[in-house]
Amino acid sequence: MKNIYLIGFMGTGKSTVACELRRQTATILVEMDQVIEEQQRMTVTEIFQKYGEEYFRERETELLRDLGTQENLIVSCGGGSVLRDINTEVMKKSGRIVLLLAEPETVYERVRHGVNRPVLNGNMNLEYIRELMGKRSARYKEVADISVSTDGKNAADICAEILRLL
Repeated sequence: MKNIYLIGFMGTGKSTVACELRRQTATILVEMDQVIEEQQRMTVTEIFQKYGEEYFRERETELLRDLGTQENLIVSCGGGSVLRDINTEVMKKSGRIVLLLAEPETVYERVRHGVNRPVLNGNMNLEYIRELMGKRSARYKEVADISVSTDGKNAADICAEILRLL
């Protein structure tokens, strides 16, 4: 099996769906943000604060290049990982890109109590989330091989839909 790259805005369910996909397919799960945190020995928020977003995006690219040489991975990508063309090229060559979608209200409910969302950076509100989702929406849809809505669905049903579409 080629790799499955889960993309989408924060709070669309990438981590939850990745865990369920791993369980259903007996593949290896990679949480990109978690791997970068382990490599850098600091949280994503700390990386953003200390080195800036560009530095973090470089770490994403390095990690994706490494993952692109492997197979049978379920990769939960950071919300901004597809903003760079090189990242999506690596994903396309080594697997399929699955876009997880959710309404802004769903995203807000899922992330509003989280503290490790540096892109929101003091803007934890529905209006800002809606605006940022709007800015990224076209790019997500452009690079995705398939799209699946996560609103009102459990992880098992979402995974069944993904596997059927793939």
